[in-house]
Amino acid sequence: MPKINIFTENIYDGWKFDEKEFIIRARKILKFYLTQILSQSCLSDFDFDTLSFDILYCDSEKTHEINREYRNKDYPADIITFAIFADSEEKFILDGEINLGEIIIALDKTVEEAHKKGVTKEYQLTFLISHGILHLLGFDHQTEEDYNFVTDLQKKALEYVKV
Repeated sequence: MPKINIFTENIYDGWKFDEKEFIIRARKILKFYLTQILSQSCLSDFDFDTLSFDILYCDSEKTHEINREYRNKDYPADIITFAIFADSEEKFILDGEINLGEIIIALDKTVEEAHKKGVTKEYQLTFLISHGILHLLGFDHQTEEDYNFVTDLQKKALEYVKV
């Protein structure tokens, strides 16, 4: 199993939480995905010792700004991923380390969505992290088949981390 480096920053004042706990959850989720779908991911056929990615916790105003600036979409998102390795033509590996990219999560929308779904905000945040990791690994959900595949994997990952 590779070493996993996850770097986080919370710039949202409305919800302070134990970032270390969510780094542990993210690590477990990534390890679970690697045992289940490595050969189907953007990592297949590559040798690496370390995987890294960033998580930025912010508000929906920030994701709206990022959507407008980088994605030509004029709305706030609960999650945005920049899958550096998966989306790159050239798969860059430096000293055995792959930088998967960045996950950006709007915590105000996370809390709002948790309330709508009747789940805890911690569950919803873990759900979004698991979703973002799948995008970083090169998975998308443009078709119904892909959507079902991704959501089934997420359910299994959340059971695995016992959220």
